[in-house]
Amino acid sequence: MKKAKGFWLFLILSLVVYGMVQFLVTTEMLNPFYTNTLIFMAINIILAVSLHLVIGITGQFSIGHAGFLAVGAYISAIFTMKLQLSFPLALVAGGIVAALAGLIVGIPSLRLKGDYLAIATLGFAEIIRIVFLNIEYVGGAAGMQVSHLTTWTYTFLCLFITLLVIMNFTNSRHGRACISVRENEIAADAMGINTTYYKVVAFALGSFFAGIAGGLYSHNFYIIQPTNFGFLKSFDILIYVVLGGLGSLSGSVIAAILLTIISTFLQDYPETRMIIYSLVLVIVMLYRPQGLMGTREITDYFGKWKGTKGGNSYGK
Repeated sequence: MKKAKGFWLFLILSLVVYGMVQFLVTTEMLNPFYTNTLIFMAINIILAVSLHLVIGITGQFSIGHAGFLAVGAYISAIFTMKLQLSFPLALVAGGIVAALAGLIVGIPSLRLKGDYLAIATLGFAEIIRIVFLNIEYVGGAAGMQVSHLTTWTYTFLCLFITLLVIMNFTNSRHGRACISVRENEIAADAMGINTTYYKVVAFALGSFFAGIAGGLYSHNFYIIQPTNFGFLKSFDILIYVVLGGLGSLSGSVIAAILLTIISTFLQDYPETRMIIYSLVLVIVMLYRPQGLMGTREITDYFGKWKGTKGGNSYGK
């Protein structure tokens, strides 16, 4: 009953947010700049939440998420620009190929731990970037021209599905198995949990949604280049998760929103923008090292206000 109420509340709030923004976009009360900012914010949330599943829930330190973003971006662009197929099909294809890439890198590398896993995933992201850099079919270093097909409706629908799937996965027995891997992999293995299997599943699922974000990202601009998917992009996504709080989906969403706003409205001042951006991170890490939300979710605070224990099954 509690989960059903939570689902319906999430659905109603989602419909309200979508309806309000869609009304503002349709009536042109929101100019193209603000509309694009909202779309970019939603894409960043998808990226943050997908990496949250890998790092925050399963405890695997991956810093190559931009590689899956690149796979989704280029595959979806090939489907629309080269094969002349529909945009929704291109998004799904980008996600599936990114998930397959996640399996390819995940099966061998997820047997590694800590820094070794981070280096392996970073290396994979750089390999992907270099591969696209040297393929003339997708424009090589000059980049690939892409039609602007990303709309608020497509973006919000992808964001809604991403949040819904990852929340349900986290609260399922599979999600709890991933959390047990994060807390103590040796103990989880001793209890009969196939730790490698669950790490690969979480990695592939996170890669799939990163690929979906890549399709939205590529069709939100008129050109994509391999330089858009360097290691700095992976670190940007990692910052969303760490700043929000490892283990908190709400924190990843909030951090992605805040940092997107800061980055967007300071883009005319590149030097000042980097100083302020870095200063925010330093201050938060000094005074809130566990992140903005720690391991809690927003529903936990709602529970406190009602005088109950809280709603998150894994937040402390």
